[in-house]
Amino acid sequence: MTRTLAWPATLERQDDGSVLVSFPDVPEALTEGDTEAEALAEAQDCLVAALGGYIGGRRAIPRPSSARGRESLALPALAAAKVALYDAMHTQGVGNTALAARLGVSEGAVRRLIDLDHRSHIGQVETALHALGRRLMVATRAA
Repeated sequence: MTRTLAWPATLERQDDGSVLVSFPDVPEALTEGDTEAEALAEAQDCLVAALGGYIGGRRAIPRPSSARGRESLALPALAAAKVALYDAMHTQGVGNTALAARLGVSEGAVRRLIDLDHRSHIGQVETALHALGRRLMVATRAA
């Protein structure tokens, strides 16, 4: 199963001229900016923070719905890999301690691998995904 980690965003011009960005699939992610470009720049950080809340709360990561003509925001590569790792752990019912045992590392090391604010090495996340039977793939597309 291949999964794209890009969530559709809704942009709404407000009465004061600012632009509100919301994510139908991640209602906790809500931000705004003075311009559309500023709002979209803020939206990516907001989405990462909201998904970090899902991880911290041990909740399932919401599946992105179809963009249907809306702007779609992808996560930065490392954050996407970490979200994919957490999603695989959550889906398979594998906790930090169990994954740590598979990898031969401490539970704290696994905790850092799924911490979206921690600067992990992508190779470590890739190794952890492999231990869960998943493979990390990177794709590019025109902006």
